[in-house]
Amino acid sequence: SFPRQGLDVILSPAEEGAEIVSMADSTTTIDDIEGELFRIERIREILVRRESELRYMMDDIQLCKEISRLKTELQKLLVLPENQKSNEEKQREEELVQQIHKLVETRDFLVDDVEFERLREREEDKEMAEFLQSKLSKSYLQRASGSPVREKKMTSRGQQTSAPYMSKTGLTLLKECCGFTCSIM
Repeated sequence: SFPRQGLDVILSPAEEGAEIVSMADSTTTIDDIEGELFRIERIREILVRRESELRYMMDDIQLCKEISRLKTELQKLLVLPENQKSNEEKQREEELVQQIHKLVETRDFLVDDVEFERLREREEDKEMAEFLQSKLSKSYLQRASGSPVREKKMTSRGQQTSAPYMSKTGLTLLKECCGFTCSIM
């Protein structure tokens, strides 16, 4: 039958003698499981945030490339003397200026979105910190009153690295990639 090292065996009368082995280690407490679930949820949140940042960065890079391409084309038209330009070239010049303007506006909206996301994430982090603080305070009060509560400080890998990780996200990455110091802007 099944190995019984550290596993809870539950016999179900409905199974007529068949053994059902619990996946839970008998030394694992509900607090341990909740802590692990919390760590997994936190890692998932960090990955979702990172995916969002990468999508913003990708959009920004593509916008910058397109702006650069259009500016190059516009510069070729601008070097021609005005009296030597055909009507098509003058019209193309106007179209290019309008396209560049539209792309710059789109990029501005993108930067605004990144800033909004950064502020929303900061608020979520603040709420989570307050929740954890209240949870830790409750467990401290329970321990002080003599109630047997086994709590341990849980720090996920994402939480351990969140300070340096968060310092270079969103708007900062856009600025470095193709932002305010970008040569094409």
